[in-house]
Amino acid sequence: MLAQIWEDLELMKQTLFTSAAVLALSAGTAVADNHLMFAPGEGAFSWDSYNAWAESAPDLGGQTVTVGGPWLQPEDEVFRSVVAYFAEATGAEVIYTGSDSFEQQIVIDAEAGAAPNVAVFPQPGLAADMASRGLLSPLPASMAPFTAENYGAGQSWVDLGTFADADGTDQHYGFYYNVNVKSLVWYVPENFEDAGYEIPTSMEELKALTEQIVADGDTPWCIGLGSGAATGWPATDWVEDIMLRTQPPEVYDGWTTNEVPFNDERVVAAIEEFGWFVGDDAKVSGGAGAVATTDFRDSPKGMFASPPQCYMHRQASFVPAFFPEDIEFGEDVDFFYFPSYAEKDLGNPVLGGGTLMTITDPSDATNAFMEFLQLPLAHEVFGAQSGFLTPLKTVNPETYLSDALRGQAEILVNATTFRFDGSDLMPGAVGAGSFWTGMVDYTGGKDAQAVADEIQASWDALK
Repeated sequence: MLAQIWEDLELMKQTLFTSAAVLALSAGTAVADNHLMFAPGEGAFSWDSYNAWAESAPDLGGQTVTVGGPWLQPEDEVFRSVVAYFAEATGAEVIYTGSDSFEQQIVIDAEAGAAPNVAVFPQPGLAADMASRGLLSPLPASMAPFTAENYGAGQSWVDLGTFADADGTDQHYGFYYNVNVKSLVWYVPENFEDAGYEIPTSMEELKALTEQIVADGDTPWCIGLGSGAATGWPATDWVEDIMLRTQPPEVYDGWTTNEVPFNDERVVAAIEEFGWFVGDDAKVSGGAGAVATTDFRDSPKGMFASPPQCYMHRQASFVPAFFPEDIEFGEDVDFFYFPSYAEKDLGNPVLGGGTLMTITDPSDATNAFMEFLQLPLAHEVFGAQSGFLTPLKTVNPETYLSDALRGQAEILVNATTFRFDGSDLMPGAVGAGSFWTGMVDYTGGKDAQAVADEIQASWDALK
């Protein structure tokens, strides 16, 4: 359920970022007549690497690559404008079909032997399941080392795209393309400037800033967990980000599979660290008691009040959809990376999500298409038109549609570890059930150990 909420919110963000030029495209035009959205040689795009690849690209005239995925308007047309460059270089036709029930349809098609050549999964869970059933084909051997070397936190992305096959052998199946970032703290630059506050670069500095704002007689944070039937999910993101900043990534991984029990002392400590921010009336707008009942969509609005009701709001990249109208990024609002602890030496972890490209019906043309996706241009054309982000370090940041996207991309390429939303990796009854309700109970005053014990009991009941 949380995954669906995230997808819906991401759609809002994509709508905000998408340019009018993209909306004007007619269905199928970009591929059907080899129309290129950006003329080769113009703009800040990485034409040299594309031209070099195109010169040696195979002649695929008469061949077709079919792609199925979750992207609908306007993203489907943006993607078609990307693959037009592959068609231009190889002569192949690329046919993309989007579906709002993609995750159900791809299973049906694959089992019937009618899957597209490439499937775009919005989450790794279903892809891993299909790989274990022999319904995916491994990516070309060059893609794992390419990803490890050229993506920020490259090994994380290789690991996140590696699943066991039908024989239980790990294979590299997923290439991540179009991702998102959750590890962000939003603020109003004018408020910081007026108060003389600096952007913190470590968790120690963020906590010191929190205490300084309280000492100055103001409120540092706006936090809301309300989300109807999904109330509590924003707190799970907090705890996940804190887990990545207090424990090595393998502990986080074990936590999401219950190899590390939910009531392990390291998990309890992360919940209590969240409590440091949320459990003090002086640190949260409306007081600690209001956190669970404040709707997450309303919670950031306090930053824009005069005088400000809070100075910071930790939330993912979609949150501008809920800012007041006419708010301009960079002038009226900005963000910084939710920082790591300097003293813990765990690098710069990032929490987020993303779509992964997999091969469901292999062919030579499909392998060439996956090779094309490694080019900076294949990312830049998407990023220049929509709310697209990539960890690919060779992308020219000037090509992104907005300063906000450039800033988030910088966080991605400088990350040392990337992990998916942990609650989405847990069984639904836990990740979208007892974890949510447990965080509501915790913000209401319940002991962290007791909450963790109850969540673990709910997991045990599923075994």
